Amino acid sequence: MTAPSRVLAPPNVTRFRPPRFGLGGSRLGAAEGTVATATIEAAYTAGIRFFDTSPAYDDYQRRLGAGLAAHPRSGFLVSTKVGLEGVRESVAGSLERLGVTTLDLVFVQDPGDAPIDAAYGVLAELRERGIVGAIGVAGREWQQLDRLVKELELDVVLLAGQYSLLDRSGGPLLDRCQARGVAVIVSGVLTKEILLTDRSKQTTDPLTIRARRMSAVCEPYGVSLPQAALAFPGRHPAVTSVLIGAATPAEIRADAALVRQPVPERFWRDPELARLLAG
Repeated sequence: MTAPSRVLAPPNVTRFRPPRFGLGGSRLGAAEGTVATATIEAAYTAGIRFFDTSPAYDDYQRRLGAGLAAHPRSGFLVSTKVGLEGVRESVAGSLERLGVTTLDLVFVQDPGDAPIDAAYGVLAELRERGIVGAIGVAGREWQQLDRLVKELELDVVLLAGQYSLLDRSGGPLLDRCQARGVAVIVSGVLTKEILLTDRSKQTTDPLTIRARRMSAVCEPYGVSLPQAALAFPGRHPAVTSVLIGAATPAEIRADAALVRQPVPERFWRDPELARLLAG
């Protein structure tokens, strides 16, 4: 897991490449202070160098800043989020809580169908001044992000869900990002269906049924379903990073261990897996 980079590049070559995996902060926002701090340190020890935050994550920004203070600033990437208003103040608040002078990446969070020109303009100014490294948008609807990728010179998009083993609906957004040199960060790949280990219970839920069938495909290859789920998004050339949500040190250590285990290429060529992915 490497430190971030941002380079000038022609279209269809990604300009900004965050590390391959990162720690999402949403679940740590509500965690008890010592647990959150221990989880941050466990993530760093496991090799994670990308930490996603938001002012909405309660005290997580302060805990993250304190946890990373002992480590070289140049060695990790930190991102945060802003709304459509009060962008400058929001960035200043995040800088203060994190105890840093620059932010590697700032997302406009869930803009929906609203214009983001004003927010983008403020972030572009801060980027010119070296306070912000890269500008992105984050959301759960790939069509809304796709519109903004077409309209603005973005560095990154963060798609929550909609590109995973069980949901590939965001594929058109990823294809457009690849063509425009926009990095894609994916979150929400370890869903409850993926993590459900008890396959003995009866169910009529289509996603759970498909997850169980995928798990059966995994077994002959010595691959776990969560391991495959973490590896899958990165097979698209536009996807630079996957955010992992964790609430305890044990959880992030287990996820980091899965990341380090390679998935055999022949697994991805399995015809039953191909059929399930297309379904």
